[in-house]
Amino acid sequence: MIRLGLMLREARLSVAACALFFFIISSGSLQAADNQQPVRARNVILIIGDAGGIPTLHAGSLYHHNKPNGLYIQSLPHMALMDTSAANAWVTDSAAGMTAIVTGQKTNNGVLSQAPNAVRGSQDGTTLKTILEYAEEHGLSTGVMTNVPVTDATAAACYAHVSDRSNSPEIIRQFLAPRFGDGVDLLIGAGRSNVVIAVDTLDIDLKAELKKRGYGFFRTPEELLASRGRAVAVFDTMDFDLSPLVLHAVSTLSQNPKGYFLMAECDVHTDKLKLGLEHVGVLDRIVREVVEHAGEDTLVIFCADHSFDVRLVGGKPGQPLLDGDQSAGAGKPPKPFINVGSGHSGEQVLVAAKGPGAERIHGFIANSDLFGIMLAAYGWTAGETKREISQR
Repeated sequence: MIRLGLMLREARLSVAACALFFFIISSGSLQAADNQQPVRARNVILIIGDAGGIPTLHAGSLYHHNKPNGLYIQSLPHMALMDTSAANAWVTDSAAGMTAIVTGQKTNNGVLSQAPNAVRGSQDGTTLKTILEYAEEHGLSTGVMTNVPVTDATAAACYAHVSDRSNSPEIIRQFLAPRFGDGVDLLIGAGRSNVVIAVDTLDIDLKAELKKRGYGFFRTPEELLASRGRAVAVFDTMDFDLSPLVLHAVSTLSQNPKGYFLMAECDVHTDKLKLGLEHVGVLDRIVREVVEHAGEDTLVIFCADHSFDVRLVGGKPGQPLLDGDQSAGAGKPPKPFINVGSGHSGEQVLVAAKGPGAERIHGFIANSDLFGIMLAAYGWTAGETKREISQR
């Protein structure tokens, strides 16, 4: 009996020792895995598909790949559904939608990066600090780029604070007088004629003002791609390939050892259906190339600022999506497979991400949550640093 008791005791000790051994080994493996994954993001790239809601992405996948879920965006490892409502409406415009994303607070439609005490066009609201301004304050490089005018709502919400999104002169004036750091390092997009009209209203020599602040000023994508350093590139047309310019921006901004913040917008409005679906392909290529080139220390987030009233109502595999139903009857036009409404819609949109901090994107979130997710990825908290006026 004594010998049996000793044997049982030794067995229990052996089991305990084995359990402890495997716990130590597994803990070490987990720690090693944690050490391989950067805790914080050095860079954040926010890619906006303007009006790129789930119906548009689905139609884009069918159009380009003849199958559902064929977009690279739809393969990213972390996803959430995001509410896009404004402070004063269930259906947002780009101004209020982007304000929520880059400041963490909802505002009224038509207002850029001001609180909802703003009255559009007649009363300024409380200024809301943007994620780009936090990046500037921390010494990071920053970029804003789009395939629509650089003074439009999505781009301007990153760097300007106005009660009316159409106030282009004030948007440009604020670009030239940043609240933090030395301001946006790369501003790239369309709308050169808009900028010329706005500058005339301000009565300034824009080229001289930009040169004084260390910017090159470019009129074509080719000129920009041949440049290095701080740049403002405003093109005459929206008909240009955004993809190589995004990679150029990533390469340029990466020269800062502290990191960077980049917002790249690709317009995918489907009021012109074929053009919108073509742009979905461009958007998807941009997301893929950015993820492949940006590095493991970069958080890449895709989202839409709002959805659009487009619905798939017909079609089948192997059939061109835009042909429509040819059996509608003699002398009648084909019945479309896609119904396109008159404007924005209020359903939730997809957020998809990869990189340090992407694990925070899951479930159902609000558009105003993305700001905190980006801030946390950098390891920052809101309001932790002091206001710094640019001396440029």
